[in-house]
Amino acid sequence: MVGEFEYLLLTATARLGEQAYGAAIRRLLAEVGRPVSIGALYTTIDRLEKKGLVTTWMGEATAERGGRAKRMVRVTTEGLREAEEFYSTITMISRDVSWIKR
Repeated sequence: MVGEFEYLLLTATARLGEQAYGAAIRRLLAEVGRPVSIGALYTTIDRLEKKGLVTTWMGEATAERGGRAKRMVRVTTEGLREAEEFYSTITMISRDVSWIKR
């Protein structure tokens, strides 16, 4: 099973779809209160790629990046399965638990 941060990265990547690349993934994670360093992000992307859970490729060079290409990321079928398994496990264990202070 994937870990929590791997799950977050897979979910952000799936949510961004064709627009999933490092900076966009970092922005989305920061928006939900989980800021991440660029080093931690790419280390995790590399690990997920070795596990076969994501694929990456170099996109077109863009003017906004000074002519540099973006490293695009896509979740594989196996990555979707792993993320679904993590989500299902968290949902089941959380059933009937309230985190509201009493």
